[in-house]
Formats: sequence, C-alpha cells, structure tokens
Amino acid sequence: MRRAGVKVAARDRLLEAAERLFYTRGISATGIDTITAEAGVAKMSLYNNFASKDELVQSYLEQREQEWMRLYEDRVRHAETPVQRVLAVFDAYLDHAETAYEHGFRGCGLLNAAAELPGDAPGRRIVRKHKERVEALMREHLQEVTSDGEVWAEHLSFLLEGAVSRAGLEANPNRLLHARQLASKLLGGV
Repeated sequence: MRRAGVKVAARDRLLEAAERLFYTRGISATGIDTITAEAGVAKMSLYNNFASKDELVQSYLEQREQEWMRLYEDRVRHAETPVQRVLAVFDAYLDHAETAYEHGFRGCGLLNAAAELPGDAPGRRIVRKHKERVEALMREHLQEVTSDGEVWAEHLSFLLEGAVSRAGLEANPNRLLHARQLASKLLGGV
C-alpha cells in the first residue's frame, strides 16, 4: 500500500494496479491500457519495466508468493510447537484473505491466475512451486511429530486447497477458518 506524499516508482505502481485488476477482473480480462490507466503511467512505462504482459503477470505472481511467505513467517515466528507451526500455514492464508482483498474475497489469487494461463506458462510454474512449498513447510513441521509427515502434509494440503477453492466460490473466507479448525482437531490425535 502507498503512503500519502510518497512518490512511487512506475514499476511499483504498475504492479499495484496489476495486483488489484488481475485479482478482481482476471488476467485475460485486464488489458494493458486498463493497467496503465489504473497505475497513472504512460503505456511506454509498462514496456520500460516489463518486456510484455506475460512478464508483468510473472512479477505479479512472484510478488503474491512473497507476500504470502511474509505472512507465514510472521505467524510461524510466534508458534511454539510443530502443530502450531502447521496451523501457521492456515493462519497465513486467513491473514491473506482478511487483508489482501479490498474488493472482495475471490479465493487464491495464484490459483485464479494459473487457471487462466496455458499449461506451459512460466506463471503456472510459479504457482505450482508455491503450492509445493506450502506442502513442504507443513511436511517439515509434521515430521517433527510423526513418521507419517509426508502423508499428513499431503492430506492437510488437500484440506487447505479445497477450503481456499470453496471460500473463493462463496466469496467468504470462513471455509478457511473451518479448515483450520478441522486441521487442529485432526492434529490433536498425532
């Protein structure tokens, strides 16, 4: 978010505009002219900072992934047990849902974007790496408490992704809260 009176570089304004527009309207439905108008920059500024719209999309996805990691790191820093560290993954998704979507919750922005991209697009690889990273974080914490950490991580990942999908369809992050509560109950038996 921008602070009043602070000059923001054209690249940052373009990324801020892309984040708002790609999430609320979709990548395909958002043209270059709309992005530059929203950012308040000339079209040439976009091409001076990004080789193409595809490169802007990749930067947008990388930025969203980094944003989620910061939220997770903030949560996990306060977790005292492996189970709390697993639940920090769910909490980071909840935090993202509560703070990142000023125009209404539409689910995971990364998955929404991936659904619009061709199968071999670099952006899809960014999203897949993120989802693999999330599952790996859970696996790492779960292996501290069970020899079945890999299986548990996969199952909790399915729970989380299903909740994110349903929450996006319903435009309400409550499914994420319910998934976190279920994960907590399930992990109570580990």
